[in-house]
Amino acid sequence: MKNFMGKDFLLETDMAKQLYHEHAAKMPIIDYHCHLIPKMVSDNHQFRSLTEIWLGGDHYKWRAMRTNGVDEKYITGKDSSDWEKFEKWAETVPYTMRNPLYHWTHLELKTAFGIDKILNSKTAREIYDECNEKLSHPEYSARGLMRRYRVEVVCTTDDPIDSLEYHIKTRESGFEIKMLPTWRPDKAMAVEVPADFKNYVEKLAEVSGVCISSFDDMIMALQNRHDFFAEQGCKLSDHGIEEFYAEDYTDAEIRVIFNKVYGGKDLTYEEILKFKSAMLVIFGEMDYETGWTQQFHYGAIRNNNTNMFRLLGPDTGFDSIGEFMTAKAMAKYLDRLNSKGKLTKTILYNLNPCANEVIATMIGNFQDGSIPGKIQFGSGWWFLDQKDGMEKQMNALSTLGLLSRFVGMLTDSRSFLSYPRHEYFRRTLCNLIGRDIENGEIPVSEIERVNQMVEDISYYNAKNFFKF
Repeated sequence: MKNFMGKDFLLETDMAKQLYHEHAAKMPIIDYHCHLIPKMVSDNHQFRSLTEIWLGGDHYKWRAMRTNGVDEKYITGKDSSDWEKFEKWAETVPYTMRNPLYHWTHLELKTAFGIDKILNSKTAREIYDECNEKLSHPEYSARGLMRRYRVEVVCTTDDPIDSLEYHIKTRESGFEIKMLPTWRPDKAMAVEVPADFKNYVEKLAEVSGVCISSFDDMIMALQNRHDFFAEQGCKLSDHGIEEFYAEDYTDAEIRVIFNKVYGGKDLTYEEILKFKSAMLVIFGEMDYETGWTQQFHYGAIRNNNTNMFRLLGPDTGFDSIGEFMTAKAMAKYLDRLNSKGKLTKTILYNLNPCANEVIATMIGNFQDGSIPGKIQFGSGWWFLDQKDGMEKQMNALSTLGLLSRFVGMLTDSRSFLSYPRHEYFRRTLCNLIGRDIENGEIPVSEIERVNQMVEDISYYNAKNFFKF
């Protein structure tokens, strides 16, 4: 029987242990998609408590607490203390066994704070006090934690209208870790609510300095901001979409649709799809011209609980996996750009695991030999960024593509304590490959190639792919 969370956690074979400890574990972290708050990095934020850094904004934990019968007062409520919130989380942790939260919780306690104790109601106070004492030290600030985990690059998620002032301040401060923006233009194609869209376009006009009265004006304003993001070191875009949009349309139709929605009129479902389809193509062309990588996170259905959305807003733990017949639309979208010679490097992330093989085969349609792995199957995302989800994603990619060219893991997190997700991924990767060697499915005589493969997936592939 292995000890829980020992040095060989998740590593089942001697070869897996060797691959992880001698290769994967030594690699720095490139976190090319996250939701860190740039101001916290710029200000080198010092966290007031373990609750702030661990529970603030973490809707994974919030969902578990609600499921465990914890009152919302102790989750997002403003009339409960940090300790009361943490106490309720500690009471919940024993009930999360076999949920990845149980592993992440103890991996974060161990790697960040050197705590090997199991978190439960009995140990809660001791752990809380010990962590809070450490969090008061400079090395546990936002920047200190990034250094602790040997982070080399982080890419945040930013709206086109964002000033990027904190990225600029961080760079000018001389901070050795790169914090780069990522272009996330979802609101520029969100035409479902005319008033919200008009409000966004007016903000875009103000920030860009472009007077917007037509669709062409809006595209000019977006191009202005795209250029600004590029000047600030941006190398990736990201799109959070329910499904892929690839309706047929004409430029004239899109101009009419823009005038209609900007004038405050509701669009038909067909008009919404056409507008989104046009915007995805335009954004793809912008990214191609700049040499960026475009990312698509698709398949989530969001804000399903109307009452809680009204109370708390988005990103509070009421989203789930969706089911969409999107393969044909995905292929049509990629082919549109490819036919124009404007398909840039692309990463596709699915949220429904039933699409693993779909994407693993889709990416092979548009590889063009220009660079290794130009079209990528992104790592297990959101509900899938755990052992089972990551194994299924890597097995599909291995079977139907080239795992060796995979750009690896990201945190997709708002927390400065989430970097152990990279360790979790690397241990899972090494266990898969180590098992194959032990089973005679990969020749041990090729161990040098295997060692390089592990280091590449952990670090070098991302570094070279994004040109960090």
